[in-house]
Amino acid sequence: MNMVPSPAIVTRFAPSPTGRLHLGHAFSALAAHDLARDRGGQFLLRIEDIDAGRSREAFVEGIVEDLRWLGIGHDAPPVRQSARLDAYGASLGAIGAAGLLYPCFCTRADIAAAASAPHGAQGAVYPGTCRALDPAERERRMAREPHAWRLAMDKAVAFVGALEWHDAKAGSVRADPLPFGDVVLARKDAPASYHLAVVVDDAWQRVSDVVRGADLFEATHIHRLLQALLGLATPRYHHHALLADAAGRRLAKRDGAPTIAALREGGADPAALVADLRAGRMPVGLIVAKA
Repeated sequence: MNMVPSPAIVTRFAPSPTGRLHLGHAFSALAAHDLARDRGGQFLLRIEDIDAGRSREAFVEGIVEDLRWLGIGHDAPPVRQSARLDAYGASLGAIGAAGLLYPCFCTRADIAAAASAPHGAQGAVYPGTCRALDPAERERRMAREPHAWRLAMDKAVAFVGALEWHDAKAGSVRADPLPFGDVVLARKDAPASYHLAVVVDDAWQRVSDVVRGADLFEATHIHRLLQALLGLATPRYHHHALLADAAGRRLAKRDGAPTIAALREGGADPAALVADLRAGRMPVGLIVAKA
């Protein structure tokens, strides 16, 4: 039987349905879409709805509606993370079987109160409080307290050795996940963290090129480590500059960034908007922040 070859390029856009898409999302989706289209590849849509407490079905519908209005079409039915919990559980189990996980009972307040916790590019680094728990106490607490699962970072780095990944702008990058500390791979309120889910899904969807904002550049150090631990392929990365307001603050849902829905309701021309974004002509009041 003749096998249909996989496309040379597969990109994806993976928003969380916790609000309406804004222009920053459109900028990123268009970059991923155009890379695939320019090279005869596939562009996929993934709905990262693993956070059940914040995800809303109305926002899922809004994502599809907004992309359609912008003329950004995807080449397969959207994949939803909420339907892939077993895959995340299996990956978490594989890492745990290697002795690289431990349960964490700390709250955010507990971590914030740890005065010795250093801060890095990704915020406060976990001080390792639960890593030193007596095994018997750990078992007792697991039976009665909600807990997250953290990666023993130093052990994981030693387990896989030296790693690299490639970024379209930065070139070859040596993976250095140690400064991020013992990151969470499964939250108390969700079966997988962003880090674990995105790595597992990119491999499963055969994403060859990850196009995303420069704010996620540092997270790639962690993702490269997880790929090595799970024996997964490493995609090429394209971290683009972010859209920002006139004050230089990156666009964010929490700050009331202009939404695609509001632009549509205001009578904006989607073709003109897309042409401006492609040409680097930002709408009034927006700039491209340096990566």
